[in-house]
Amino acid sequence: MSEPTESRRERAARRAGEFPPAPEPLPRPVLDSHTHLDITVSEAGVPGGGPADDPVAVAITLAAKVGVDRLVQVGVDVASSQWGADTADRYPAVLATVALHPNEAPRLDDLDEALREIESLAARDRVRGIGETGMDFFRTGDEGRATQEESFRAHIAIAKRYGRTLVIHDRDAHSDVLRILDDEGAPERVVLHCFSGDADFARECVRRGYLLSFAGTVTFASANALREAAALTPLDQILVETDAPYLTPTPHRGRPNASYLIPLTVRALAATTGSDVDELCAAISANGDRAFGPW
Repeated sequence: MSEPTESRRERAARRAGEFPPAPEPLPRPVLDSHTHLDITVSEAGVPGGGPADDPVAVAITLAAKVGVDRLVQVGVDVASSQWGADTADRYPAVLATVALHPNEAPRLDDLDEALREIESLAARDRVRGIGETGMDFFRTGDEGRATQEESFRAHIAIAKRYGRTLVIHDRDAHSDVLRILDDEGAPERVVLHCFSGDADFARECVRRGYLLSFAGTVTFASANALREAAALTPLDQILVETDAPYLTPTPHRGRPNASYLIPLTVRALAATTGSDVDELCAAISANGDRAFGPW
């Protein structure tokens, strides 16, 4: 399987101390449906600059000031899932999801044991989603795809057993993701995290009733196909996310992302969908409550 061209240490050095300024606040609150507070702090530092005794509290406060009052902390392995579940217990603004990332699954010595640990976390009250799980054909080659699929199917089963929302990572694997969901029977609530498909794929997801979560990529100049997908997505099936510290929206692409930058993506989505910003915020907020329940 292929490896990232940059190490985590190199990414951290590139991002450290470079958070963008806060944008104009939104007219009504929304959530960040997918963020990695742990990775943000370890790779990019504390939003706002300088040391902090409680960097998570700083991130929550900065986000709330611009109208982002709820965050979904997403797990990618056992350790981050445990951290996320504990963090959600500590901070009322945070809920958690737990999972083994599709690129993580083929690297594990004991997938079954890791899945058992994820399932034990899934039972906790403030764990509201199973994800990010799914398929990734960009970083994992042919030799790892069978294990990815095994892991994905196991996560689908966990989501259904515990009534949790399934949060899907899909990179270059659209048809396989739909095939597996159709085979297994999707949970009641499915979120396509960082939606990356075109209009045709969006139609298939919308038809199945899935929620499409758009990240800062929808603001990129090259993302015309993604904007076409967003334009045809009903407002009651749209979410917005950062995937922080990654995918920072224009005009700050390349700098670290955090939940307080959500307004940039929301306003870009409003322009793309022809929606009033207030109307879109209301829809995103309602969709988040439907997907993850009350905070």
